[in-house]
Amino acid sequence: MTDTPDMATQPQNNAPQQGPAIRVLSQYIKDLSFENPGATVQAQPNIELGIDVGAAPKQGEEGVFEVVLKLKARAGTKETALFILEMDYAGTFQLQGFGAGDIEPVLLIECPRVLFPFARRIIADISAEGGFPPLRIDPVDFGALYNTQKQRAAAAAAEQASAAPAPAPTGEPQA
Repeated sequence: MTDTPDMATQPQNNAPQQGPAIRVLSQYIKDLSFENPGATVQAQPNIELGIDVGAAPKQGEEGVFEVVLKLKARAGTKETALFILEMDYAGTFQLQGFGAGDIEPVLLIECPRVLFPFARRIIADISAEGGFPPLRIDPVDFGALYNTQKQRAAAAAAEQASAAPAPAPTGEPQA
């Protein structure tokens, strides 16, 4: 008797796993701007942070999308900016096995979740290199951000539909 299991009697399933999959093909800084107009201001700064996400299919590559995480930070007082940092951090993702209704949430929730830690580190490094304490951005709930964007879009569409002039009734003479 041997302690080694008999591999010949156990089937090995080395087939690729079927189902939805996300592959990160690349990630990169698409655009970066750091302005340091108020380095001598000594007042306690306020930090304003804006985050947006966009996605678009790559031309000629089926199932491949570019997702862009747009981050804008302004530190300063109402009158003077200490620094202004704007960065578009992008990634190219290949999606496989997703239904048509699942692609948008994956692109705008899951893909930014993958990109965010890298963008966060770059922003901390850039602000520190600019002579300030590193700007540490709190984790972002991209699901909540996505839902807020969808609600705003639905409200804007409803407002636009209600603001449209009503068509004149047909078949009756107009005065």
